[in-house]
Amino acid sequence: MRLHWHRRDLRVADNRALSRAAADGPVVPVFVFDPNVLAHGSPPRVAFMLDALDALREAYRERGSDLVVRQGDPREVLPDLADACGADGVTWAKDYSGLARERDAAVRRALDDADVARESVHDAVHHPPGSITTNDGDPYSVFTYFGRKWLDREKESPSDPPTADDLAAPDAVDPGELPTLSDLGFDDPEADVPPASAERARDLLDAFVDGPIFEYEERRDYPADDVTSRLSAHLKWGTIGIREVYDATADAMAAAESKPDDEAADAAESVEEFQSQLAWREFYTHVLFYNPEVVSENYKAYENAIEWREDHEALDAWKRGKTGYPLVDAGMRQLREEGWMHNRVRMVVAAFLTKDLLIDWREGYDWFRQKLVDHDTANDNGGWQWAASTGTDAQPYFRIFNPTSQCEQYDPDGEYVREYVPELQDATAGQIHEWPDLSLTERQRTAPGYPAPIVDHGERREEAIETFERARGDE
Repeated sequence: MRLHWHRRDLRVADNRALSRAAADGPVVPVFVFDPNVLAHGSPPRVAFMLDALDALREAYRERGSDLVVRQGDPREVLPDLADACGADGVTWAKDYSGLARERDAAVRRALDDADVARESVHDAVHHPPGSITTNDGDPYSVFTYFGRKWLDREKESPSDPPTADDLAAPDAVDPGELPTLSDLGFDDPEADVPPASAERARDLLDAFVDGPIFEYEERRDYPADDVTSRLSAHLKWGTIGIREVYDATADAMAAAESKPDDEAADAAESVEEFQSQLAWREFYTHVLFYNPEVVSENYKAYENAIEWREDHEALDAWKRGKTGYPLVDAGMRQLREEGWMHNRVRMVVAAFLTKDLLIDWREGYDWFRQKLVDHDTANDNGGWQWAASTGTDAQPYFRIFNPTSQCEQYDPDGEYVREYVPELQDATAGQIHEWPDLSLTERQRTAPGYPAPIVDHGERREEAIETFERARGDE
């Protein structure tokens, strides 16, 4: 008998670690609510996780088994549970952050002391850290070269889910009850958290590859358009496997290439662009694996310290979506309402915080960590440091997003802004795009409840460039 320790793999299909356990089964699936991990949690993420666990438990029950739930330190829980079940081994899917690796090393030692075999299996990424390197064997710090190799590498097929015969009977051990948010010490989330299950993830994937993926290259940056997959939270929590996602994109590529000649090339390019986004996800996973310190430190070293501002009022206005820049505010309000934000808008709000407000990227990263359902240490840290010009393959410090022109380009009709900023509901697209340049009288006549810009972008752009040049030692 084997235990399979679920963490960020809350599914039964396309789960390589679970399949490995089933080979030496029967398997007792278990999830441990670790207080050390929960200390880094947030209401929206824990709410999504609990929903996913409820669906996972149902999937096991449909197969004549059950998900065993425990609370406590896995170094103690897993050896005790193995002893109670008569299990001779434990499997789990590897995680790649520094904290996760420290935890897993401690669990391995505890299982060794208890004379219980253990095996960790690569599952969350196609190509684990160390498998895509430079010709000298070093990890990549530039995505372009990594991405080319990633796209060229053969991908494994999804693994089959376990059958009833692969799983332990539900009376092997007391399964325990799933706790509530309150039981775990969390308040109800401010956001309307989306449903979490493998079935929901598969529905999203099917809907995406049936149509929107073929417009992805052209329309993915337009937040009012529904051409993103919305799979980020499901990939983060593992309610769908990466091999299943890639298989669906491979089928979409075949469908694209069978389209009429005047459509095939654009459709195939769109599919490859989405695949490239999956590669970015793995690139940042590799970066974090080799540089765990980037969670709290700049990846890129400057000669001098960056002179970040301490401006609590501006930071609060940014968090509340009250900056007076409509696209920024729409994104920040979407974050609070949905626990999610469109990727183009994520880049704009991050650039605004780190360049227009010159506030340390760590403040923004921490806020996203609290509010995002799909918060992933590697991806979020990589994105924030990219925007702040402190990360690997980062946006050059002198290329600074203009939040007004970004709004005009990617929300030309003001549709996205009006959805999340009701004060501008009656404003024309032109008034939304020109808001920072409108006179006080025009602003009061158009939207008296919406604030004037808290900073002048042109002035702050110059200040940001000068700040980074001092950090570089250019002055």
